[in-house]
Amino acid sequence: MLRIPRDLVEAIVGHARADHPDEACGIIAGPAGSDRPTRLVPMTNAERSPTFYRFDSAEQLALYREMDARDEEVVVVYHSHTATEAYPSRTDIAYAGEPNAHYVLVSTREPHRDEFRSYRIVDGVVTEEEVEVLPADGNVVV
Repeated sequence: MLRIPRDLVEAIVGHARADHPDEACGIIAGPAGSDRPTRLVPMTNAERSPTFYRFDSAEQLALYREMDARDEEVVVVYHSHTATEAYPSRTDIAYAGEPNAHYVLVSTREPHRDEFRSYRIVDGVVTEEEVEVLPADGNVVV
């Protein structure tokens, strides 16, 4: 189960809406070993595409170095789907390289309804998980 504060959910959805019609993407870091999402980092979709995302490699490298220095790890990898449901595509599954992460997808296909879902993706196997939205707690959005 993904337990995530409301302010982080709102930040993810806001990022997805702002980047529409292109897919938005980002990471939420948290203290190493905690599975607690605390710091959202919106990333640049290097593909600038409505059907595919890829983190900018320089941005990703800098973020991973920063997380190492702060004793953080990836808790959530998120991105949006602009014309389809919030379910991982074959490409999403193939590129899922963080076996301990929650993979959050937001669909922005409908202008006034957000579909927010979370999955675990391990060795090509997709398992949807429940999302518990917690009260906002003032998390950091970079």
